[in-house]
Amino acid sequence: MPTTPATPPALAWATDNCQVARAMAILGEKGTMIVLREVFNGVRRFADMQRHSGLPRQVLSNRLALLVEHDILHRVPYRDEGSRERHEYRLTAKGFELYPVLAAVAEWGTRWYADPEGPPVELTHRDCGAVVTTVLECRDGHRVDDARDVVTRPGPGARPFEG
Repeated sequence: MPTTPATPPALAWATDNCQVARAMAILGEKGTMIVLREVFNGVRRFADMQRHSGLPRQVLSNRLALLVEHDILHRVPYRDEGSRERHEYRLTAKGFELYPVLAAVAEWGTRWYADPEGPPVELTHRDCGAVVTTVLECRDGHRVDDARDVVTRPGPGARPFEG
């Protein structure tokens, strides 16, 4: 498809292999980010997670299974005295890489959806105690303060759109 000034260049490229769509097929499921919030906050056991998050049992079970299947979480067995073996859910290296995503969502939620008194939770730097913010930065180390300064271009996996 030829592009004109009124036609976004993105329309020339297929989206069937889009990394955003593939990631959101996992992360966009209802409750998935809530499960990740719980695990990042140290809540690792199913019953604790269900009680604290308010997610229905089946939704929580399905999301945990999905996150384990995609190697974002892994199951670690434990046994309380007198009980059967159960599992905790721990982040994998792949899962830890989602922390900036959760931090960005939290920061955006603080700006637009927090109560007038402020957010119930703040993310802070362990060393100095300052509130953590998310930053866009290019690989050459330039901070990008305005999202309008970011543009897309075809990547190595781009294919022409044929539709």
